[in-house]
Amino acid sequence: MGAADIVPGVSGGTVAFIFGIYEELIFSIKKISGETLKLFLKGEFVSAYKSIPFKFLVPLGIGILTAVLSLANLISYLLHTTPELVWSFFFGLIMASILIVRKRVVTWDFHDIAVFLLSALGAYFLVGAVPVETPATPLAFFFAGVVAIVAMILPGISGSFLLVLMGKYEQILNAVVSRDVVILFVFAAGAVIGISVFSRVLSWLFERHHDIAVATLTGFMLGSLRKVWPWKESFGEYEINVLPQLDSRFILSLLLVFFGVFLLLRLNSLYEIREQTGDISDKEFISKHKKALSSQKKGAL
Repeated sequence: MGAADIVPGVSGGTVAFIFGIYEELIFSIKKISGETLKLFLKGEFVSAYKSIPFKFLVPLGIGILTAVLSLANLISYLLHTTPELVWSFFFGLIMASILIVRKRVVTWDFHDIAVFLLSALGAYFLVGAVPVETPATPLAFFFAGVVAIVAMILPGISGSFLLVLMGKYEQILNAVVSRDVVILFVFAAGAVIGISVFSRVLSWLFERHHDIAVATLTGFMLGSLRKVWPWKESFGEYEINVLPQLDSRFILSLLLVFFGVFLLLRLNSLYEIREQTGDISDKEFISKHKKALSSQKKGAL
């Protein structure tokens, strides 16, 4: 997820969705920003500590942080030197992710197809928007953190790309490289508030309208393919997608597309094997989460 979030046009939420941890991630964030926070403010520190899903969030957080700190320079370098090859690999990843995630809609009815097409169109036009400049002020960095974190947990909508649209991508990337604590703290504060609020919206959607939520997220991924199309031409500040030239570089790019598809399908098959061997699945997790909510409501009554 950390590596994906660094690249403009690729969503860490897509990676979480593919590996089957997306809904658990949303519910965990909601729990920490709700139940855990309330217990902490009441002074019940032991209960607050026990309510945190450390086994899930600690390795995930370490993985994301490690990727951001270790790969920021490398990915920045590759995007400047061989962008076509980088985009080819991620284009293959997203193509495979669409094939994988669409299976999680139990039954595709009219409503699911409608929101799928609308979200695909919305994402298509969003990723084609022209970047703008915003002031380098604390408020701007805070707002950028809110917007970016919401996009980062939405499959198909890249938080990094929205930072590009706001003129904040290079500033944040430079802050990571130079360890600018002030900028990173303000940006992180916005991200914490943004994810706390938006996780509740997503949690409600998954509990009440699961298939529509998944269809919408799948549409976002389809529309985002416009941004990660590997072959582009620049005209000043604008970039347009073009057809590739049939040369050796095209063959290498095509191989990377197929490698991205193969890699993700293979990883997904390993995940499905893990499910079959008894590890918790998304549906089981949602079921347990709903039972917990039901128990809490009965207790409140």
